[in-house]
Amino acid sequence: MGAQGRRAIVVGNSDGVGLALTRQLVAAGWTVAGLSRSASDLVAPGYAHHVTDVTDVTDDAYRTVLAGVVDRLGGVDVCVYAAGVGEFFDVGDLAAQTRALEVNLIGAARTVEVVVPAMVAGGGGHLVGLSSLADVAPSAQAPGYAAGKAGLTSYLVGLRGALRPHGVRVTVVRFGFVDTKMAKSPVKPMLLSVEQAADVVRDCLRTRPAVVSRPRRMAALARAAGVAATVAARR
Repeated sequence: MGAQGRRAIVVGNSDGVGLALTRQLVAAGWTVAGLSRSASDLVAPGYAHHVTDVTDVTDDAYRTVLAGVVDRLGGVDVCVYAAGVGEFFDVGDLAAQTRALEVNLIGAARTVEVVVPAMVAGGGGHLVGLSSLADVAPSAQAPGYAAGKAGLTSYLVGLRGALRPHGVRVTVVRFGFVDTKMAKSPVKPMLLSVEQAADVVRDCLRTRPAVVSRPRRMAALARAAGVAATVAARR
């Protein structure tokens, strides 16, 4: 990828997969802007961090910050939406489920509103969203998380077809358990490290596939479990 293809925005990168990916891109010589609700300790040539919340609609705060970042970069070649939250269901805290929907789905849609027009104006680009293998079925344990990720996967797959004529490619990366603060289950089979997950995303920047699911074996199991769970939920 040439010099014109090395400007990246990573949303949700103060920790986890987003941070690991940011470190990899910076080390490879990319110019990277990170946006996150939290500050970052990462200091490196070519990297700038911006504290903002994807759910902040006060005075259109998030979109305004993101648009400023795009302007300062002079365009954007790659945008990775890595922001995500999820909490187990608590009938006394339904707001936590709403926030999962806001961050995992609506925040991504707000990001698309800003970065896609910039990509089209620049002649193309690549949008990547980090989803989950939990997108295959409703979840009684974390309904907001599963629904948000299901919506994210569906939205981005649809956008891929819609944006192809405009030169913008879209990729959905569906992960199982990754060793981050998001992995709250007491049992985490086939756990990926954040570096392994970041490697998967980096490879997607090269190949630009429609959908990637990792680990593959867990994806197959999740698909089968999702069918069974969906049937059971509709009874």
